[in-house]
Amino acid sequence: MSERPFRHFQWDGKQLRLSCFIQPRASRDEIVGIHDNQLRIRLTSPPVDGAANTRLMNFLAKQFGVTRRQVELISGATSRRKIIIIDRPTKFPREASIRVLDQGSVDRPHSDQL
Repeated sequence: MSERPFRHFQWDGKQLRLSCFIQPRASRDEIVGIHDNQLRIRLTSPPVDGAANTRLMNFLAKQFGVTRRQVELISGATSRRKIIIIDRPTKFPREASIRVLDQGSVDRPHSDQL
């Protein structure tokens, strides 16, 4: 069997796991796209005292249509490379290139991406 190529996202049931690369001190908060199998995100906050991490969690919650409590930083608290879990996202930003699971096992584009 061939292995599935690594992507910037992975589904685990209804949880979305994102591999992200963060650029702090940007001119605006935005999802830039995919770079080196990571979701590249620019944030206005500086990487000081967790400000950028807080901004990232709030930004992703808004982008994916969930509450802040549904977004969890799994690894990378002091790094630009982070692993994020989003529980039951309801929106999927086009720039994130996320494929939505349908019927629990089929990986297909979300209607916004067609």
